Amino acid sequence: MNKRLASLLKYLVFLGLGIFLIWWSLHQIPDKDWGAFKESLRNANYWLIIPVFLILSSSHLVRALRWRVLMGPMGYKPSVPNTFFAVMIGYLANLAVPRLGEVLKCTILARYEKVPAEKLVGTIVAERAVDVISLLIVFILAMVSQYDVVGEFGSQLLRSAFENKAGHFSVARVCIAVGLILAVIIAIRIWFNQFAHLQIVILVKKILKGVWEGLSSIKNLKQKKLFIFYTVVIWILYIGGTWVGFTATQGTGHLGVQTALSALAFASVGMIVTPGGIGAYALLLAKVLEMNNVPIAIGVANGTLQWFAQFIIVLIVGLISLGLLPFYNKHYRHEGNPGN
Repeated sequence: MNKRLASLLKYLVFLGLGIFLIWWSLHQIPDKDWGAFKESLRNANYWLIIPVFLILSSSHLVRALRWRVLMGPMGYKPSVPNTFFAVMIGYLANLAVPRLGEVLKCTILARYEKVPAEKLVGTIVAERAVDVISLLIVFILAMVSQYDVVGEFGSQLLRSAFENKAGHFSVARVCIAVGLILAVIIAIRIWFNQFAHLQIVILVKKILKGVWEGLSSIKNLKQKKLFIFYTVVIWILYIGGTWVGFTATQGTGHLGVQTALSALAFASVGMIVTPGGIGAYALLLAKVLEMNNVPIAIGVANGTLQWFAQFIIVLIVGLISLGLLPFYNKHYRHEGNPGN
């Protein structure tokens, strides 16, 4: 199958999933609560998008600074503006095609900062690994602070994934999942050994070498404390943005940081499941709020507003970065200021 066609079909599948989740989340609202849902949106404090804009934009800037730290051990120090532009343009691209942003941000720095793209791929993998660990820590903190909420919701999700139609734990489903993972690993090993002479395999090995160098850069970091500091700041800003977002709708303003932790933990999974978190983010956030005694109608309204705020921030800042990138490199960098 043509690679572009395969990517398009993959995108359409996940986009369709997001649209389905929007439809399904709206149908979770009882008929008698539709008035409350509309009222929440009508009376929402839309001015709060300004502090949320500043908080989340700051988190993107800190993410760019952290990315520069990862490039240090490889001998590269791109300018802060170019790194930030690349991060935001990557987020913008992800709104259209999932994971395209990771490729694009590497391409941008490779073009404007002369950093080998295959080595940058390694830093992206390293970042994602750190993000996964950070998300697990957020889940643990949420579990500790709201065990009754997070534990119950998590068990519901696991049951729905590994239970059969009769409601019993399905060993077959677990075996199928494990079998698929093992089959993929074996197939990759055979492919590498049997077709080592092919250009595509040589290219993949070159990329993997760059990935390994990027991953190794973490243990070789001279600024480990700074890297950890940036990581902590990123997630504090995420939590703060979610907490401030609660005050946008009536009925959620009383929720505290503990609830923000739980909501962020599950809503972040929604950002992974569908393009830009469409449908999934609002639904998962609403489900967490429902377990905190917030009516589903108000939870869906708040989740929708929080997702929309993030969407708008990426759209606006991403488009601005797209416009400033060539201007900065033509009129500022080329006048003798490296911008570092």
